[in-house]
Parts: sequence; C-alpha cells; structure tokens
Amino acid sequence: MSEPNRTLSVQLPPFSREGVLGLPAGAPRGMVLFAHGSGSSHRSPRNMFVAEALREAGFAYLLFDLLTEAEAEDRANVFDIPLLAARLNGAADWLPGNMPGWPLPLGYFGASTGAAAALVGAAARPDVRAVVSRGGRPDLAGDALGVVRAASLLIVGGDDTEVVALNRAAARQMRCEHRLAVVPGATHLFEEPGTLEQVVELARAWFLEHLTPAGASDDLRQPG
Repeated sequence: MSEPNRTLSVQLPPFSREGVLGLPAGAPRGMVLFAHGSGSSHRSPRNMFVAEALREAGFAYLLFDLLTEAEAEDRANVFDIPLLAARLNGAADWLPGNMPGWPLPLGYFGASTGAAAALVGAAARPDVRAVVSRGGRPDLAGDALGVVRAASLLIVGGDDTEVVALNRAAARQMRCEHRLAVVPGATHLFEEPGTLEQVVELARAWFLEHLTPAGASDDLRQPG
C-alpha cells in the first residue's frame, strides 16, 4: 500500500530560505522545481494550484523562495536573472541528499521573471528535461535561449498582448523542442475563470510527455 501525499517544510541553502517539498502518493514520476516571479513568493496561490495538480498526476514538487526577504527588498535582485537561475540550480543540487527516491526526471516551472531564471538555469543543466513558462518573460533569458536543450512550453494569456509578442520573439531564438500556447481570454495572472485550469492541463501534459519514463502507463496522462 503506497504512502499518502506528503508536504514537508524545508530550508534551502544559502541563508536557510523557506520551501515546501510536495511528495505524491507512491513513487514520484518526476520532480518539478518552481521559480516564482517578481513580487511573489513560494506561497503564490497560482503556483501552489499548479503544483498540487502536478502532484495529483504523480509528480513531486519544490516551491521555495529564490531570495531572502532582505534580498527581495532590493529591486535589482528581483530582476537579476543570473542570480535567480543560480538559486534555482542550487535547489536542484540540494535534491540528491534530501529527496526520497532520487534521481528523478527533472523539470522547471517558471512564472514571470522566474521563467527567464528557469530557462537560464536549464541552459546550464543538461539534466533538466522540460521547462514550462506561465505568463513568463523568456526574453529576459537573452542568449541562453539558443542554448536551452530542455523541451520548453511557453504559456501566455491571449489578452496579455505585450507578453505574447515577447514570447513569440523569444521562441524564434530557441533551438530546442518548444511550443507557444496562448490561452484565449486570459490576462497576465490568469485570473479569469477557467484560465488557470487550462494552464494546469497544458503543464501536466507537457511534463507527462517529457518527464515520464518511456513505457509508463498512460492512466495519468488524461486531465483530471
């Protein structure tokens, strides 16, 4: 009989930053690390909503603060993509000694500026298999866009017109497998009814395709 879902409070180096490690019932199919955007934290209700849906699909997740509270007060740090990417990759380095059942297929999920951090981080780590961006600013990843090898899904709200254009331009620079998915009627935060649920379906399908080992059963591939 498999263990039930578990949620553990963790502290990540450096500076003992807060985080939440979510473990699914049974053996995880993969691990997804979340990178939130500017002005947000690991308690972001939108990222938590996506994370819980991924756990129901069999994935473990790690939600954590990229910066300390003191660091986040300096707006320069909030937009320091190399720093944020280094913190994200540092969290991935922390997993082998702290995550039950490691190694697991690894994916990154980034929102807003966190999406750029996820892409820059993935460009430096060949073990990151998949990246999902929600309302992200992949353009801030700069030259790293052409280096990313992880399959990348860029999800944008259809009414977030400026960010749609930035994502289209970023996608043209990518050489990896990638897709731009536009959610009709959604604005930047996907607050409109049903739009965040569409993000969940897209992200879940992407991670199931790119993180699930070949030959696994298809019973979790269907949206719940």
